[in-house]
Amino acid sequence: MGLAEKKCVPCRGGVSPFPEEEAQAFLEETPGWTIAGGAAKIERTFRFKDFASAMDFARKIGDLAELEGHHPDISVGWGYCTVSFHTHKIRGLHENDFVMAAKVNALAGE
Repeated sequence: MGLAEKKCVPCRGGVSPFPEEEAQAFLEETPGWTIAGGAAKIERTFRFKDFASAMDFARKIGDLAELEGHHPDISVGWGYCTVSFHTHKIRGLHENDFVMAAKVNALAGE
C-alpha cells in the first residue's frame, strides 16, 4: 500500500522522531518534498497561476487535514502555497507527515 492510501494514526508521543536517514527514505515516495529544520519537518512549495488558485489549494489541504487529524503549516501568497508538516507531539518527523505529503501530492494531481 502506498503512502497516499494510508490513514494517519494519532501519535500519542513516547516514540522518537525519525532520524534523518529514515526520513530521506520516505522522501522517495513523496516527490518534491524536502527535509527542513534540521530534519524536524518536511516542506514543499506548489506554484499556481494566481492567488485564488493557491488559496483554493490551501483550502483543499485544510479539508484533508481535518479528515486525517494531522494539520500542516501553510503559507499562501500570489502564485504559491508552501506546506510543511511535522508532528508536534514528538517535535520531529513521523510516518503521518509523509502520509500527508503523499496525499497533498495527490491533491495536486501528482
